[in-house]
Amino acid sequence: MSNALDIKNLCKSYSDFKLNSVSFTLPAGFIMGFVGQNGAGKTTTIRCILNMAARESGEIKIFGLDNIKDELAVKQELAAVFDEIFFVDTWKVREVEKAIKSFYSQWDSKQYSEYLKKFELPPDKQVKALSRGMKMKLMLAVAMSHGAKLLILDEPTSGLDPVARDELLDILREYIADGEKSVFFSTHITSDLERIADFITLIDHGKIFYTGTKDGLLEHFLIVKGSQADLSDELKKKIIGLSVTSTGFNGMLRADDAKGLPSNFVKEPPAIDEILVHISKGEGHHE
Repeated sequence: MSNALDIKNLCKSYSDFKLNSVSFTLPAGFIMGFVGQNGAGKTTTIRCILNMAARESGEIKIFGLDNIKDELAVKQELAAVFDEIFFVDTWKVREVEKAIKSFYSQWDSKQYSEYLKKFELPPDKQVKALSRGMKMKLMLAVAMSHGAKLLILDEPTSGLDPVARDELLDILREYIADGEKSVFFSTHITSDLERIADFITLIDHGKIFYTGTKDGLLEHFLIVKGSQADLSDELKKKIIGLSVTSTGFNGMLRADDAKGLPSNFVKEPPAIDEILVHISKGEGHHE
């Protein structure tokens, strides 16, 4: 199986933040969710992938091509959609193609026109007059009209209403249906990832906490609850995001660490949101 995205030991430092040996792989034909709290390193990682920020060390490959040495070829293979539209407000929808198509050797005017019809985007409407959902569809129409095989999305569903979010998820499912295209999807709305992601990469304080299948993530951890009397010093060291109250405690354990716990402990499978919350309360526990 070929890889759409392969990152090995990526490092990037700022005065108050560091990406620390970030490594993960997205196989071709799948959707990967990229999650973590604000400041965890999601945007920095994406900026490095797009060569908008210079990496200090490590390797980034897009379909086997180095994202710096082969930058021109790589940027024909990928498209990026951010949470804010970057087209000029006064452009009309039909004028966007004229401004953009010369940058891409495989631009397909027929496909762009078909997307405008499919997404119900009025050709003579100005960009500034579009709703947030329509702006997102316009960016996707551009992104998917030049043969890009990797779509990178940075918080695309932020601010969208439920109907618009549902439409976006359907678009992404259809986009990867041929088994050759992939999506790298950074978002805070983890319920979207629970619906469409095949893989999850979770970053925390510049380090990878987990990378693998979505099902593997949800099976990798358990929420545990019990009385204070059951909370040993050894267990405290293993619990991620421990919270203790007068009535007992709760926290998250790796599934292997939860084996052998007494039957009076409550053990529940977590949602992705719960995993993020407990990690934010924890101290490390990275792979």
